[in-house]
Amino acid sequence: MRTTIGVHTMKLFTGLILCSLVLGVHSQWMSFLGEAYEGAKDMWRAYSDMREANYKGADKYFHARGNYDAARRGPGGAWAAKVISDARENIQRFTDPLFKGTTSGQGQEDSRADQAANEWGRSGKDPNHFRPAGLPDKY
Repeated sequence: MRTTIGVHTMKLFTGLILCSLVLGVHSQWMSFLGEAYEGAKDMWRAYSDMREANYKGADKYFHARGNYDAARRGPGGAWAAKVISDARENIQRFTDPLFKGTTSGQGQEDSRADQAANEWGRSGKDPNHFRPAGLPDKY
């Protein structure tokens, strides 16, 4: 009789552990996705502010700020910032020569500078390092 109770107890215990692991992983994924969503919104806000400000020399500041804000959300936000930043630079590599008439050297140099500002912000460094003098305090 004890053996039967022991086997049932072991099955119950194993089931509880597996359920806990599944729920824990599910909870972590939900947190990650929430952080990614909020991080994407941070990136959009920085992009919108950059377009609104239309301030010469401020693009690196907005790159760093968007990545900084997103990364502060957690691993999901940092992931979203990297994916969005990389996608933007890869798309820009093709669209700039078509629409802006830039040469590949100019585009590559600007892309490297943008990616450096992106990484600066994602690593938690102050985005104000890239803030140009005279940019309104609103941003």
